[in-house]
Amino acid sequence: MIKIAEVNQFLAFFTPFKTNEHIIPGFLIILFFSVQTACTQQRPGTVVEFPKPKPPVQITENGKEHLFASYYGINSWSANQRYVTILQTDVKHRLPDENDPATLGLVDLETNKFIPLTQTRAWNFQQGCMAHWLSTSPDSLIIYNDFRDDRFVSVIMNVHTKNEIKTIPYPVSAVAPNGKEAVSINFSRLRKTRTDYGYGGDGQDAKENIQFPKNDGLFLLNLETGEARLIVSIAQVKKLVPEIPEEGIEYFNHTLFSRGGSKIFWLARAIPNRNTTSFTVNRDGSNLRRCFPDDWGGSHFDWLNDNELMITANYDATQYAHVLFTIGEQDYKRLGKGLLDYDGHGTFSPDGKWMVTDTYPSRGLREQKIYLMDMKTEAVLSLGRFVQPKEFYSYWRCDIHCRWSPNGDMIGFNSTHTGSRQVYIIKLGNNN
Repeated sequence: MIKIAEVNQFLAFFTPFKTNEHIIPGFLIILFFSVQTACTQQRPGTVVEFPKPKPPVQITENGKEHLFASYYGINSWSANQRYVTILQTDVKHRLPDENDPATLGLVDLETNKFIPLTQTRAWNFQQGCMAHWLSTSPDSLIIYNDFRDDRFVSVIMNVHTKNEIKTIPYPVSAVAPNGKEAVSINFSRLRKTRTDYGYGGDGQDAKENIQFPKNDGLFLLNLETGEARLIVSIAQVKKLVPEIPEEGIEYFNHTLFSRGGSKIFWLARAIPNRNTTSFTVNRDGSNLRRCFPDDWGGSHFDWLNDNELMITANYDATQYAHVLFTIGEQDYKRLGKGLLDYDGHGTFSPDGKWMVTDTYPSRGLREQKIYLMDMKTEAVLSLGRFVQPKEFYSYWRCDIHCRWSPNGDMIGFNSTHTGSRQVYIIKLGNNN
């Protein structure tokens, strides 16, 4: 029986190395796999058995840059888990704009072959083109953002026929579990306020001269009719967020439906002095709530279910941590027993048993780390360390941005540790 704390102390002395360009276990990962049946004895009678991870496999070819076609935590797999949505581009060390089309395609996980579908001019390195598989036809239909006729739109496509089913006159930032609704926000306003998350091209009215516009904010989009309804305006949150200077403006970003689709989470932020307020609202626009007390802010997020939400926030206005709580209650809990007290991109497995999260590049060594946590005991296991080259810094940085497969047996992530931006998958075995 091996205690995870002891393994972590031992592994801290080692740095991973490359074996070849497609399989990158490194000594750190090899060592973990040599003890992959390890359990941790948290207390008498409590044993945690982690999945048995295989070495990460690079599923995209060198020569061009690749990334998952959506933000972290968003499912990138078809329901049968054969295909994943990927962006391919020649842009590497600069901020892309509307004149830099990226190729949206699929990687066939049986062959690791890239299958081009179309091009999009509404994308960025942080969130791709926000491609989502639609649960109405989860093995064939996707929705993604594009810039057409001087306007940001979203397009529903059949990936097997490559036929466009529908073009909707609004971009999407999150899609409901039912596949019939989405959240839309202003990506032109984002380009002015959070450059690396917006799109070039002025495809929407940024309203950059209005601090708190009444006709902009969080829109609920009907994917069947193409109609959009404003459910929370930016003006509505004016008294709920910190004051901003005369030259500042408020904006919305980072939206996500709850697991059952009844609620929506998002962040309200401002420039020039960025402050953050975390919010939830019912999908019909009722029950607008702040998530935290003053000065807790918020950064990254995932819903555990329809009522419990994890946000990385400044816990007790003192320490950044992965904070789990119930909407409408103040049962705030720091996850990880002190091991995850930082701002990471945490996301829960489909069954809610595990949370995977990552780190930003460490100072000096520039290591990005991936951790897996058991939700029941909060035991933490490292899944690897990946060094980000210094040239991947600024608006074109590459965050690890983990995501789960629908069956919860694979974790995908982006990395630049080989010198180019590529996509990787860790397969998780069972404990039988």
